[in-house]
Amino acid sequence: MTEKRKVIVKINGQDYTVIGEESEEYVHHIASYIDSKMKEIINKNNKFSQSMAAILTAFTITDEYYKVKLDLEDLKEEIKEPFEELERLREENEDMKSNYEKIKSERDESKEELYNVKNEKEKNSTLARDFKDSLLLKEKELEESERMINGLQNKLFENQVELVRLKKELEELKNEYGH
Repeated sequence: MTEKRKVIVKINGQDYTVIGEESEEYVHHIASYIDSKMKEIINKNNKFSQSMAAILTAFTITDEYYKVKLDLEDLKEEIKEPFEELERLREENEDMKSNYEKIKSERDESKEELYNVKNEKEKNSTLARDFKDSLLLKEKELEESERMINGLQNKLFENQVELVRLKKELEELKNEYGH
């Protein structure tokens, strides 16, 4: 179980004690962000009360959160089709590997016969080269697909990490403002 920490932060000149599992640096970073947003709001209208400024700050940060959330949902929708294409390519690749193994086995069985007939040997050599070229091309396509998958997975992971961070931030804001 993760150890809970108490961190004292200053927001708009007031000290707050934050209790959580995150690092002190992280909590200070979040508090600094809230403080800067609150100061922006107060600077726009210095007649706001502390609670009004806090509510507008929460509203502003929540607005940012929801925009990021909507962007994330859009990204998830955008990557849906490439993931489906990737799955199709994986299945196709598995079929090709299976076919390759089958052809390789048949070639090995036919090897003795190929040595006996020169014309058949040349014909089968040409077919084997063509097959090898085709296999290399498919391997390149597979590598490119894997690079694309890795990029999309990394992007998805980063977005998920950002979403988790924003959810934690929202929860902290909710806790901080009594929700």
